[in-house]
Amino acid sequence: MLRIALVYGAISGAITIAVMTLGYALATSENATGSQVIGYSIMIIALTMIFIGVKNYRDNDLGGVIKFKPAFLLGLAIAGVAGGFYVAGWEAYLAVTDYTFINNYTAGIIKAKRADGVSGEALNKMIADLEVLKLRFANPLYRMQTTFIEIFPVGLAVALVSAGLLRNPKILPARG
Repeated sequence: MLRIALVYGAISGAITIAVMTLGYALATSENATGSQVIGYSIMIIALTMIFIGVKNYRDNDLGGVIKFKPAFLLGLAIAGVAGGFYVAGWEAYLAVTDYTFINNYTAGIIKAKRADGVSGEALNKMIADLEVLKLRFANPLYRMQTTFIEIFPVGLAVALVSAGLLRNPKILPARG
């Protein structure tokens, strides 16, 4: 079970970080903030490895039957490994790009808000809040925790759905 968690979690985390860092590398300064919808869609697609890993375990190791709890726990383990790979990959990306992400990200937000007509005290408050974010982002423990929290809840949801579906041996039964 540990091997499955490591293999499928590593694949999921590697897919997520590869696609997202490629997106950031190709982004222009005008769209450097990216899209959260696209980012979370990438995570969901990559985290389908949870479903595949649990199904693999159910079919190959347990004879085609798994209860909800072991399926869910394996899904959580895969999500945890994927989160660890995502954090490590993100930290590597930041190091290679000299930690410019947060400055580009906050500058993009400010530019977008100004374009939306935000000004005066509202803009100043937002800028002050973004400066606090920059300070927090400089702390590796804050940054890594925040990065892990980006992906793990998505993995939790996929693990719940996967366990709920795959506990039924009639859902995509093993070929035999």
